[in-house]
Amino acid sequence: MILVAKPKLVDAITCQEALMSLIPCRPFLTGGASTPIPQCCLAVANINAAATTPTTRRDLCRCFKKAGPGAGVVPDKAKQLPRLCGVRVIVPIDLTVNCGL
Repeated sequence: MILVAKPKLVDAITCQEALMSLIPCRPFLTGGASTPIPQCCLAVANINAAATTPTTRRDLCRCFKKAGPGAGVVPDKAKQLPRLCGVRVIVPIDLTVNCGL
């Protein structure tokens, strides 16, 4: 008997990894800085590139919505971040968005 199984696809990035990579964005997201620093924008671009599946994108969206308020994220700053970084995001960094992507 031969058993054929498809390997389970592993998500490209986890919630924890995404949140850790956004640490350079914290001063901007919490209102302490008027613009994001280059390391923050690089993190946004990297997260966007790693969100390769609909499941990953939905999970990251939910992750950002859940973590944002506890981290003191200012919702308007979160909405501005992709534009200021020049990144057209697949996963919105928006605390009010519907994550049903």
